[in-house]
Order: sequence, then structure tokens, then C-alpha cells
Amino acid sequence: MSGLLFVVSAASGTGKTSLVKALLERVSNLHVSVSHTTRGQRPGELHGVHYHFTSKEEFLAQVSEGGFIEYAEVFGNYYGTSQATVREQLAKGHDVLLEIDWQGAQQVRKLFPESKQIFILPPTQFDLRQRLSNRGTDSVEVIEHRLSCAVEDMQQYVNFDFIIINDDFNKALHDLESVINANRLTLAQQAHRHKDLIQKLITPQSQD
Repeated sequence: MSGLLFVVSAASGTGKTSLVKALLERVSNLHVSVSHTTRGQRPGELHGVHYHFTSKEEFLAQVSEGGFIEYAEVFGNYYGTSQATVREQLAKGHDVLLEIDWQGAQQVRKLFPESKQIFILPPTQFDLRQRLSNRGTDSVEVIEHRLSCAVEDMQQYVNFDFIIINDDFNKALHDLESVINANRLTLAQQAHRHKDLIQKLITPQSQD
């Protein structure tokens, strides 16, 4: 049996990245797929760790060959998730997590309908506006535009399997971890992972 594929999506400013980072520190055998990108490598970034840096020509060639589970163009740069890498990890029995936007999640759903898709929501629009404002790098106009886009993104919640409200960070993290653990404890998963133990438990033992 292959590993499980989890997808985590959210509107900008919802705290998705912080939750995923904290989740990885608490949950074992959960791998985040390293994306491919055509943008330049920034100081401190490592090839193969933060991103797989590639040329636009190489990236588009992989697109034409169906090499990505999902991909998108953002501000003139391409980002994508390698299909071969994810399938290899799953085949080894590793659980994989993709942190992508809802459009990417939609693409993943077509190739991996069995994937478990999780959407993070903020408690209120006011909280979301505050989080976007606290970054301190954007004008009021930009913040309002981003909030408007976030509201449109949040309307996609109906297409996901699980909804987590990020009101209290620790509770949201616990809820996210619970989703991972619950899916690992299904009959199909446990019967495969512990087949030898279960077989011994259900086999009558001689009293001699």
C-alpha cells in the first residue's frame, strides 16, 4: 500500500505556512514535496532543499510531458510539484504533504482523487485584514486588494474534505495533526501496516 497524500490550502494571510512548519516538527514520516521554480535563487536558499531551481525552458518542457501534478505562474515565475517525486515517495510508503493554493489542489484532485484535502480559514475577515496589515510592507490599497482576493479564495472551501479554523494557533495545529493521525488509523491503513500483528491476534492459539 502506498503512503497518504495530504493537501493543505488557504487564502493568503491565514497562517497556513506556520501551521505546516509546526506540524512537521510534531509528526513523523510526513514529507513536504520540494517544488520546482523558474525564479532566481535567493541568498541562503539551497537547491533541492528550498526549491528545485530550473530554467523556464526546462520547466515548460516538463509541463508538456505531464511532469507536474500541479503548476502555476506567479508574477512571471513558474512553480510546480513534480509528479515523479511525489509518486516515488508514496510508493515507498511515505506520507506526503503539499502546501499549495486551491487551484493547485484542484489539479491534484484530478490525478489523486484519494488525496486528503484540508482548507484553513481565519476566524473573521477582520482578523485576516489585521494579519495582512501586520506584515507592514503593503499600502492600504494593496491590503484591501489582497483581502478581496482572499475572500474569493475562501469561497473554495466547499471543495475540500476538512476545514480548520485558525483562531487559536495551538488548537488549529492540534486539529491539523488530528486529521493526519485519523487518516493513518483507518482500517485499510492499519490492516496493512500491522498485518503480521493482527494475524497473530486473530489466530487461535494452542493451549498445549
